[in-house]
Amino acid sequence: MSFKLKILITGSSGEIGANLALKLKKEGHEVFGIDKRKNTWTNEFEYIMLDLSQKFTNFENGFGNIEIPFKPDVVVHLAANAKVHELVKYPTRAFDNTQITLNVLEYCRQHNLPIIFSSSREVYGDIKRFRTEEEKVNVYYTESPYSASKIAGEAFIYAYAKCYNMKYIIFRFSNVYGRYDWDIDRMERVIPLFIQKIMRNEPITVFGKDKTLDFTFIDDCVDGMYQAVLKIYSGEIRAETINLAYGEGHTLLELVEHINKHLGKNVTPKVEDSKIGEVTYYIADIAKAKKLLGYNPQTPLGEGIRKAIENYKNSKEYQALMQGKNE
Repeated sequence: MSFKLKILITGSSGEIGANLALKLKKEGHEVFGIDKRKNTWTNEFEYIMLDLSQKFTNFENGFGNIEIPFKPDVVVHLAANAKVHELVKYPTRAFDNTQITLNVLEYCRQHNLPIIFSSSREVYGDIKRFRTEEEKVNVYYTESPYSASKIAGEAFIYAYAKCYNMKYIIFRFSNVYGRYDWDIDRMERVIPLFIQKIMRNEPITVFGKDKTLDFTFIDDCVDGMYQAVLKIYSGEIRAETINLAYGEGHTLLELVEHINKHLGKNVTPKVEDSKIGEVTYYIADIAKAKKLLGYNPQTPLGEGIRKAIENYKNSKEYQALMQGKNE
């Protein structure tokens, strides 16, 4: 690759945003981030703290009075309120997701920029198919305010593409895990939550005995996104919606088995019914990602759990926890 890009990432303090930013920096690109919360994972790229759910009217140099230090070549839009059951409890946060996306789309429109958008497997609803193809979305199957906000975000992007010829890639992610995801006090994610609880021999609850999901290790996710940045900039891809996952389904009980194995534990989970709004079965069809991006995920769940545990044990958060126990 001979070109060096300038990339704006919204949601840059999150798991995917921080890891993607570091990958882009490693490959020689310039990155600038926006997030409403502090980045506690790394200080290796610049960002500003800004709540994008405000209603902005001026996008000349950025968002309102907040200027972006360069004109990006590509905008990667990851910012969102993301926890399904929290948005069931606080549905106005789902509406905020729509306002955030509209603000980012207006910035892209006024500066003629391509956008990469983080959607979710949640847009498929709680359907009982073995695999889900990108075209198979029906708003009737919307399970939660969160999934509704992602469907709305996709719809606005399709509209902007048709009305303003905006280039886009929409990624439908599925249970990304593995690094910079262990801030469970802020947002509980099932894998880091179970790792931390099993590590401490604490009881855990599995919501959904047969719940089957497609877990994606962070490095696989970022590799696919990195190729997308290059291909949308070069014009190889102009308008696509792509599943980005591992392509295999595993139950939450299998997940617990893997964590027990790699920690040398034997914690038996309590099993309860799934929570309202949660998808209980999903396995991604990743054929399009393979074809368009050369995507080839390398990390099956067992290996991913091993790496996730290793990453957590090497984190400053874990070291601080251990130091506190020893004092």
